[in-house]
Amino acid sequence: MTQKNFALIGAAGYIAPRHMRAIKDLDQTLAVAYDINDSVGIIDSLHPQAEFFTEFECFLEHANQRKRTPAEALDFVAVCSPNHLHHPHIAAGLRLGADVICEKPLVPTVALLDELERVEAETGKRVFNILQLRHHDAILKLRDKVAAAPKDTKFDVELTYITSRGKWYAQSWKGDPRRSFGVATNIGVHFFDMLHFIFGNLQQSTVHLNEDARAAGFLEYERARVRWFLSIDSNDLPLEVQGKKTTFRNIDISGEQLEFSEGFTDLHTVSYREILAGRGYGLADARHCIETVAAIRTASPAALGADAHPFLHKD
Repeated sequence: MTQKNFALIGAAGYIAPRHMRAIKDLDQTLAVAYDINDSVGIIDSLHPQAEFFTEFECFLEHANQRKRTPAEALDFVAVCSPNHLHHPHIAAGLRLGADVICEKPLVPTVALLDELERVEAETGKRVFNILQLRHHDAILKLRDKVAAAPKDTKFDVELTYITSRGKWYAQSWKGDPRRSFGVATNIGVHFFDMLHFIFGNLQQSTVHLNEDARAAGFLEYERARVRWFLSIDSNDLPLEVQGKKTTFRNIDISGEQLEFSEGFTDLHTVSYREILAGRGYGLADARHCIETVAAIRTASPAALGADAHPFLHKD
């Protein structure tokens, strides 16, 4: 595999180490990293020779200077910054002459996705979205099972994901809907992509709850009816879990549990390997989940009915 030069925007973020590890695992070079925060000591154990900047202007100037020498020019820019900065950081990476790898959610709206398509056309470079659940063995096996079922089969799915967050969350960008775009987008977008990947195109969406810490609704796909519930509030944890675990993940598919609590460790490396091999997921692949979360974010909650998630009936 030809060695490429990478830049990383958002090096101090939660997800950034997975990108650093993927770059190292595939024997690639992290040439430069940027973050407004300087808590990036992990670089020492993975890419100690990487340049580092805390001012974006300095990062851009360094990246532009590298373009003078083809062997040093950036091939990829990885974006791990807060959600609301994804669009400008992706566009900046493309205009630096690099392909861009970005975390989810790629952008909050279809209009911004369309704008990125225009920048791709202007620069001749590509944007890749990390949709790592599409590489998980359990997800791939379920997709094959659904594809093999009679075409008129529609599965009943119940998706519950509660990941407790402390008081810090509300003070961070993640707790600000102007920057994170809300809980359904921030913690749910990869689940909505997974549902589309397995069950086909979305046919109907109803939102029953949309609060700062919780969201819930009903989605009907070509091959599934899905009741979903997402929360960052520990009070929503089932009684049998409270005090023992901070996270509860459950996906029930027509009475069968989807077990995929394991197997996440190397999915970013798999994603990077696929991108480097020319098989990454681009803007068109991300469009469906962006459409889904945008519709959820702007919908008015409907009255609870038979299609509401069971957790809503507990209140």
